[in-house]
Amino acid sequence: MKSPYVNELTPDTDVSAVFLVEYKEVRQKRSGEPYLVLTLSDKTGDLEAKMWDNAASVADAFDRDDFVRVRGQVQIFQNKPQFTVHRLQRIPDHEIEIGDFLPSSKRDSQEMFAELHGVVSGLSNPYLKALLAAFFADGEIAKAYRTAPAAKTIHHAYIGGLIEHVLSMCKLARATAAHYEDIDLDLLLAGVILHDIGKIRELSYERTFGYSTEGQLLGHIQIAMRMIAEKIRAVPGFPPKLRLLLEHMILSHHGSLEFGSPRVPLFPEAMLLHQLDNLDAKMNTLKTAVEGCSKVDGEWTGYVSSLERALLKKQKFLEEPRPAVVEPPSSPFAEALEKAVRE
Repeated sequence: MKSPYVNELTPDTDVSAVFLVEYKEVRQKRSGEPYLVLTLSDKTGDLEAKMWDNAASVADAFDRDDFVRVRGQVQIFQNKPQFTVHRLQRIPDHEIEIGDFLPSSKRDSQEMFAELHGVVSGLSNPYLKALLAAFFADGEIAKAYRTAPAAKTIHHAYIGGLIEHVLSMCKLARATAAHYEDIDLDLLLAGVILHDIGKIRELSYERTFGYSTEGQLLGHIQIAMRMIAEKIRAVPGFPPKLRLLLEHMILSHHGSLEFGSPRVPLFPEAMLLHQLDNLDAKMNTLKTAVEGCSKVDGEWTGYVSSLERALLKKQKFLEEPRPAVVEPPSSPFAEALEKAVRE
């Protein structure tokens, strides 16, 4: 087992550790000398890194997706940890345990898949139930569904993130469907389960999280539409209007054209799907950002670009000691007023 992990690093300490290179760029100082800008990661998180000196001697010795041993110091820059690299050496793959470097859900994948099976079994609409059963009877799809992340970087970006995100949305779907009138819960749950299914082919996640060629060319929404068309053929008599509603929910779940949806939500279940997806994604992003800054002093995170703001570390804010309440000094006027009130 590797040590230390990203989440074990503390500011102003010297470190020697092995990390995965998620990002690499060679830049130039004003003097014309090269320096390296890196993102280093393991299963607990990632870390910005800079190698200011001797970059030319190692720049061609490693690349993105390589494993490297680095020596240097962790410092705080703009309220975020940053690693200043003094020495760097590429490590061969056979010396690495890949499980140390891919972040994963805290929940057991088989347990989550069993919970998902319970959701599908509880549907009353026979066509939607049969369609979902056809998806998960496919061993390749079932394995990928319980393994894939929900995104490359922004939310639920870890092994098992997709199914964790979907199960969270299923709970939200039941709560909101009970609150609003005339919501078809079966349709909403089917939309929840299938809205991101294209990500099992859009994303690559064997070594680092990235995009497959199919994902870059089509995107997960179009991939999902293809998958639904294929599996619906296994459900005889699937109602055309029900198919149309389900397809619209997939096409519109990003909510607006500028965020990648070919259509905007046009009926209640489609609108709810979009809102639940957005809510769960943002809450997970917020949680991950705050946890990633837990060891940095202060009540605020650094700027979180996906949320376009810095975030209050509420727990640290509440734990900060409060200044003692100081009674204002008495004055002859105040004493006279108090005496008058008493009389």
